[in-house]
Amino acid sequence: MTEIVDDAAEPVAFGPDRPVRVLLADDQALLRAGLATILGASPDIEVVGQASNGREAVELARALRPDVICMDVQMPEVDGLEATRRLTADPDVTAGVLVLTTFNRDDYLLESLQAGAAGFLLKNSRPEQLADAVRAVAAGDALLSPEVTRAVIARAVVGGSAAGGSAAAGVLPPRDPAAASASGLTERELEVLRLVARGLSNDEIAAELVLGRATVKTHVSNVLTKLGLRDRVQAVVYAFEHGLTD
Repeated sequence: MTEIVDDAAEPVAFGPDRPVRVLLADDQALLRAGLATILGASPDIEVVGQASNGREAVELARALRPDVICMDVQMPEVDGLEATRRLTADPDVTAGVLVLTTFNRDDYLLESLQAGAAGFLLKNSRPEQLADAVRAVAAGDALLSPEVTRAVIARAVVGGSAAGGSAAAGVLPPRDPAAASASGLTERELEVLRLVARGLSNDEIAAELVLGRATVKTHVSNVLTKLGLRDRVQAVVYAFEHGLTD
């Protein structure tokens, strides 16, 4: 059983007695059925609803209050990217969005990050990777392949700089100028930021720095607050833009 800590609420212990509640959004009924079968095989995951387009996904997310939404990109009426924007902007929706797509395209990844998605996974991933991705997003961790994410963001930053601006800047929200400089971070927080940019989870950072997971979570939270960032994905982009990566 994995204990998930939410800064705004009591810790939630996901497991067979309190499974991760998942909403599936995909316009292909057969694919939704397959995803439901895969996830349903895990005793700590429960599929609580299915949507055939982005509009339904938004409505069901508000009604069912899932922990994670598995979101397709290309859907009728409202596509997955727009649905993700609406959901992440809704203060009453606390679910993390895991974008699923058959297209390994840089623009989809970057647009997913800009929309506020917490994870991005290709549909040809192994079944166990899907279940692990759902658990990671439920835990509040950004789930993106470190290699793919770093390569895509690096290209975006380099490409944007060549054009006179940052192509990844849209991933970052407007920031308070007083809280936008890494100089305000402690040495430990800066170290944690660099490890986040390498794609390490809180547990991996804790092992790397020989710290407790709760301590790492506090450092990550402080980094996001001081830099005016929304989540770990934006922290990765920030690190790239400011030359804080190895």
